[in-house]
Amino acid sequence: MTSSRRLSTVILPINRWHDGGRALWVRAEELGFHAAYTYDHLAWRTFRDGPWFGAIPTLTAAAATTERLRLGTLVTSPNFRHPVTLAKELITLDDVSDGRITLGIGAGGNGFDATTLRGSGEEPWTPRERADHFEEFVPLLDRLLREPSVTHEGRLYSASEARNIPGCVQRPRLPFAVAATGPRGLRLAARHGQAWVTTGDPKLYESGTAEQSLAAVGGQISRLGAACEEAGRDVAELDKILLTGFTPGSPLQSFDAFVDFAGKHYELGFTEIVVHWPVADSVFDIDTKVFERIATEAAAQFD
Repeated sequence: MTSSRRLSTVILPINRWHDGGRALWVRAEELGFHAAYTYDHLAWRTFRDGPWFGAIPTLTAAAATTERLRLGTLVTSPNFRHPVTLAKELITLDDVSDGRITLGIGAGGNGFDATTLRGSGEEPWTPRERADHFEEFVPLLDRLLREPSVTHEGRLYSASEARNIPGCVQRPRLPFAVAATGPRGLRLAARHGQAWVTTGDPKLYESGTAEQSLAAVGGQISRLGAACEEAGRDVAELDKILLTGFTPGSPLQSFDAFVDFAGKHYELGFTEIVVHWPVADSVFDIDTKVFERIATEAAAQFD
């Protein structure tokens, strides 16, 4: 697709590398996707009782087996990450991939990531506490990926002469794709993001309409624009990424349905649409032939 209308995929980390896992990332590159992402969770929803591998090692393996495909997380969160250790892993991953990494990052939710590391009787962070962590995490991670030595004494995170030499291959650091819909997160996207990510309005997923969803994400883009204006940035500088699968309707049920869905969202200002790689017997159980046709032929519809 053109630089402003890209198509990417997200591959769940559920397959053993030598039993089908590697082949998916190779195939994603063959199909011509702009990027292939994976989720960064300890466990996720209905997949909790099945195989689920770590995001950073998976992406490292994918970087070693692909050449052109951009790679990244959708998304990493402070729920079980610390900015100092994450920065070291990201610099290594950016090096292995020769500068093909995008960090999708968000505040995190209240799922298994929020509870797995909590002691007995210890409550997960509230939405406000997650936002507080996110608000300190992102600027500190930004510094850690840009500067050779960082010392920080914050309310929630500390770093004492944290060394990150030689830094990222991508300069001044690898790009951040900030997932956010609330005011605090949108301000972080405006100040630190090279891209912004949304899944739509979760309140509309089960009972809303496609038209309501379009209006909702259009409103999100408008609020992102306001946050950028406040930060002294042009909102056009940020890529706008839609992760599909969480909006009303079934845009992947057919090629034509996807083209209609994608066209409407590109017109709103999105620059990248991400579709889930098919997973049998799950909410992502997509017809493989339709999926591959979308990957290889949808671009021509938007020239």
